[in-house]
Amino acid sequence: MEEINASIDIDRRLAAEDIAGSKAHADMLAAAGIISRDDNQAIQKGLDEIAGEIGRGAFAFSKALEDIHMNIEARLKELVGEPAGRLHTARSRNDQVATDFRMWVRRACDEAEAGLKALMRALAAKADEYADAVMPGFTHLQTAQPVTFGHHLLAYVEMFSRDAGRFADARKRMNECPLGAAALAGTSFPIDRDATAAALGFHKPAANSLDAVSSRDFALETLSAAAIAATHLSRLAEELVLWTSPHFGFVRLSDGFSTGSSIMPQKRNPDAAELVRAKAGRMIASLNNLLVVMKGLPLAYSKDMQEDKAATFESIDALALALAAMTGMIEDLEPDRAAMKDAADRGYSTATDLADWLVRTLNMPFREAHHVTGAVVALAEKKNTSLDKLSLDDMRMIEPRITDNVFSVLAVEASVASRTSYGGAAPENVKREAARWLNLLRPEN
Repeated sequence: MEEINASIDIDRRLAAEDIAGSKAHADMLAAAGIISRDDNQAIQKGLDEIAGEIGRGAFAFSKALEDIHMNIEARLKELVGEPAGRLHTARSRNDQVATDFRMWVRRACDEAEAGLKALMRALAAKADEYADAVMPGFTHLQTAQPVTFGHHLLAYVEMFSRDAGRFADARKRMNECPLGAAALAGTSFPIDRDATAAALGFHKPAANSLDAVSSRDFALETLSAAAIAATHLSRLAEELVLWTSPHFGFVRLSDGFSTGSSIMPQKRNPDAAELVRAKAGRMIASLNNLLVVMKGLPLAYSKDMQEDKAATFESIDALALALAAMTGMIEDLEPDRAAMKDAADRGYSTATDLADWLVRTLNMPFREAHHVTGAVVALAEKKNTSLDKLSLDDMRMIEPRITDNVFSVLAVEASVASRTSYGGAAPENVKREAARWLNLLRPEN
């Protein structure tokens, strides 16, 4: 029973939040005349001493005392005696843990948002530096149209900005204080819940005592945000794995973010990217874990909810590590401009530009232009050359009205330069967007 009932190995991470909640609760009890000011002073002094012990690693955690709340309360009694027993007046471990956990998850949201913004800054800075570095854009992992390396990276800035917004939104919704809900029905003591909520940085007290102690949707929403961010991290990690392979050769990671093989000396394995990709599985599983724990629980509290913290801690830890590793890799990587341009040249990526030229210049219906372009591409494949290396006579064999002006759109540089529509891949767009993001992401903002 002790083994299955104890949670101290997990919830000891809530020590700082538990002490902060207890200090606010004791101050409120004293202000309301529920405990004496002398008792409050003793409690405050004892809690500060316990915080110091935990900080120094000198606190003796006991599994027999089950959880962080009882461990701290027991030590407080050793330090200050009878006043420690008055601290739990007008509260329960149910509202205590709900408050501690909300405070921890609230801070985790702040840290996740900061980590995402650091990654966004790294991506935007690299996008600004390589705004004009032509590379193939892909659909179905087949060469589609040329874009730039900077434009590609800014796509991830947009994704991660939405992830940061999800954590900010989750934080707003969870910022209601459960303390004072007691076990499930509130308390008959004349407590001041507004005071404790304000002292702990909450927007307001939770309005319903049953909901306050039994809801964990704040953790679910945070885990959902983490899982979605993990999918974006995993997609970027997958691209780094592809790009660093000799078959692509688009980027190179230094020894700081790659490893060698135990048997093949030529290998440079993108292990950090592969591990970021794998950790997405942990974050997605953590969300599913807590969803399954919560889905069948009647109100109010059930001990099943003790399992909420392990999944949450694991997901947030994995996210923090993945964000730090990815930020480091983005800052570290060196793109190979020549290799990316060569890949864009090889894949007939300006075929759409040819079709658009036929529509604009010859007033050809797009479907017909699509057919003509397909025939030109087939001829280029037969001659084993790129579109811009075909002769005018070759193209006129397929469509006699084509003029030498067509060559102005067949080079990959011309293609990306022409994509000036809002959100397009033109280098001038990329530079402007990168600058906008770098300004928004300045630390002082």
